[in-house]
Amino acid sequence: MLKIALPNKGRLADDTRELFEDAGLDVRTQSDRALTASLGGEFQALFVRAQDIPVFVADGASDAGVTGHDLVCESGCSVDTRVDLGFGRCRMVVATREDNGVRSVEQLSEFPRVATAFPRVTQRFFQDLGRRVDIVPVSGATEVAPHLGVADVVVDLTSTGSTLRVNGLREIATVLESTAQLVVARDGHPPGSDKARALDELTAALGSVLRARGKRYLMANVPRHALEDIKRVLPGLNGPTVVDILNGGALVAVHAVVPSNAIYRTIAELKALGAEGILVTRIERLMP
Repeated sequence: MLKIALPNKGRLADDTRELFEDAGLDVRTQSDRALTASLGGEFQALFVRAQDIPVFVADGASDAGVTGHDLVCESGCSVDTRVDLGFGRCRMVVATREDNGVRSVEQLSEFPRVATAFPRVTQRFFQDLGRRVDIVPVSGATEVAPHLGVADVVVDLTSTGSTLRVNGLREIATVLESTAQLVVARDGHPPGSDKARALDELTAALGSVLRARGKRYLMANVPRHALEDIKRVLPGLNGPTVVDILNGGALVAVHAVVPSNAIYRTIAELKALGAEGILVTRIERLMP
């Protein structure tokens, strides 16, 4: 049974649990405080801090894990991404006080102090720019450091930038962009082994859920003579599926996968072409 390291708290943990449940791997545990759980009876979950997951995976304590790309980079561990899960999206940015006139990294002082909870990534970023910096490690409330004189700039995570602006800080550079990822050890299980096959199955299952998000399955009866126009309205994955209707006469059934944000306009265009019996449903999983 594969061991999968999952975040133990926070929004990342909630989104991860929802994804696994949508893939048919519901979390079965005896207590909310349990450190392990069954994932649909197929895998064992290990609940740990998100920042520790790259270490667990690289050291072989778990076969795979879900954590942020930012934490993978900061860990320096030898892990590879199997699936970009898309949620937990944020940016790691360099920010400084709004009122100091600095608008770019090039305008910083010769040897700036940088407060951050990501010293490894921060040091590498400034080294690549040929800049020497004094790293000030902090574990929280990074945005207050410039106002207390602890640092000249900060390197911190942001989703919208609103927290930085509220605290009088201005973004001057982006270090990296991050999302949640399913990661495995770089020198993991040999191809063809039972665990390698199980990881392939897990990757396919999670990918099918992610692929289905933002999609709808549309079915409609349409006039046969309008099929060429219907194909323009319903491109689908490989074009719409067209099925003869028993005693349908001049009508045929078309089925297609449609982006959810295009459903309103698609239905209007189908109605204009004489479609009837239109049915739209959610898709739980979509395998390639």
